[in-house]
Amino acid sequence: MGVSINERVGDNEIEFYNTLIDKVFTTLRVSVPGIIRKFDHVTQTAEVQVALREHVRQENMEYVWTEIPPLQDVPVVFPRGGGYALTFPIKEGDECLIVFSDMCIDAWFSSGGVQNQIEKRRHDLSDAIAIPGLWSQPKKLENFSRDAVQLRSDDGSAYISLTKDELNIVVPKVKINGINFGAHTHYAPNGGGQTSGPS
Repeated sequence: MGVSINERVGDNEIEFYNTLIDKVFTTLRVSVPGIIRKFDHVTQTAEVQVALREHVRQENMEYVWTEIPPLQDVPVVFPRGGGYALTFPIKEGDECLIVFSDMCIDAWFSSGGVQNQIEKRRHDLSDAIAIPGLWSQPKKLENFSRDAVQLRSDDGSAYISLTKDELNIVVPKVKINGINFGAHTHYAPNGGGQTSGPS
């Protein structure tokens, strides 16, 4: 039968402080890899699974690898500023970096601006923020460009590549104002002259 923490610690001051420190470290959150389980495109929030199990000390002083329950309503970061935003689809299984705010973000997230904290908490699981883009080695990109800025699909079949002297667009279809520039045609009048607009 296991021995409870209170029975094990007793009057042992060193064990007491070791237990206290362990408790603090277990509940103090900074950042951790995560996996997107669901994404709401309306609220731009996600359900995120922490990708590492926690080594949790039990009442009998033994440690058990424990999976942290999925985090709910996690704000997702996209590059945004100056009236513009870069968005991309978020799918189940996408990996990300989860960071935990130093303070409760509930009031700010609901209302924006400068707010008082609804609850005084620090580095809590409830104050997670997901940043897509971190990935594990099984999901590393193939043919990673070493000399160009690229906006690309994961499989590399479609991309926009920019170097200091070239812009290269590789996609099956390019549309501008709804017109397919990979297949559109112009018609010239008999005898020459100005061509028609694209069709």
